[in-house]
Amino acid sequence: MAGEKAFHKAKNERPVNLNAGQEFTEADKKIILSGNENTLLRVLQTTDEKDLKVLKATSSDVKYNDPLLETLSKRMFATVRDPNHPGVGIAAPQIGINKNLIWVQRFDKPEQPFEFYVNPKILWRSKLKRKGAEGCLSIPNRKEDVLRSYAIRLQYINKEGKVIEENIEGFTAVIFQHETDHLFGILFPDRLEEQEKDSYVPLNDKIDFSILPKTLTP
Repeated sequence: MAGEKAFHKAKNERPVNLNAGQEFTEADKKIILSGNENTLLRVLQTTDEKDLKVLKATSSDVKYNDPLLETLSKRMFATVRDPNHPGVGIAAPQIGINKNLIWVQRFDKPEQPFEFYVNPKILWRSKLKRKGAEGCLSIPNRKEDVLRSYAIRLQYINKEGKVIEENIEGFTAVIFQHETDHLFGILFPDRLEEQEKDSYVPLNDKIDFSILPKTLTP
């Protein structure tokens, strides 16, 4: 499966090793400590050759209790919430650090909060697909429709070192798929190229959905 190219066992057999995470490199530390917690980080662009090399690289797990995680997470959050270039998610490779760390806006939760995830992995993807427009903070002036699995099963590590798994659907699942792709050096144009080789059967049956008035929606 593209996005998990290095893993060949059954997806539900993925071993979890809390001690396998790597420390930040000196180059990583230089980026993290280049400003305070509210200082925006530079977002790498595909139009820059050096940036593209980082964006296309595979990232590695990080130690969940690394003391620099707090500063990095706050700086990544400030960056994704930049009013001049706001996003709904960001991955560490986009700011020059090839570690498995992402921020995602949870449109499936009350108040639609942003949440930080350490070493996230998608264990399962539904065969049912949805098509929706995607852009990327690292790809200027491009937005296209991409097919993504409607539902996923996500695994990650929380601040206490506990392994968490949850099922996620809809637009929020799309964001997770987009951001975890970054951790494997995959950008959404790569997905478009991949999907051109496959054929899909559209499901045109009408389904009546309903929702309570004034309910938050994506």
